[in-house]
Amino acid sequence: MNIQSSQASGRQIVWSTVITIASAAILIGAEVFGAAFAGGWALAILFGLEDTGAHILQAVLFAAGVFVMVAFIRGAQRVEPFTRRL
Repeated sequence: MNIQSSQASGRQIVWSTVITIASAAILIGAEVFGAAFAGGWALAILFGLEDTGAHILQAVLFAAGVFVMVAFIRGAQRVEPFTRRL
């Protein structure tokens, strides 16, 4: 999106908000996805699963992590909008 199309629509990107939410998403994402992989590995050992079962469990927890991250971004955007009217 260039400046002209942004101004034509009457909206301006609030870069400080975008950068803050992106930074928080990176931090939270590292924790969520790290916990998903470590949790999948730990649960696989706990339940005596083979490598394939561990990978499947990690994939399921990874998908749950994606859901958490999407919910975080949508909630953050609701509180701090990425754009504002000119």
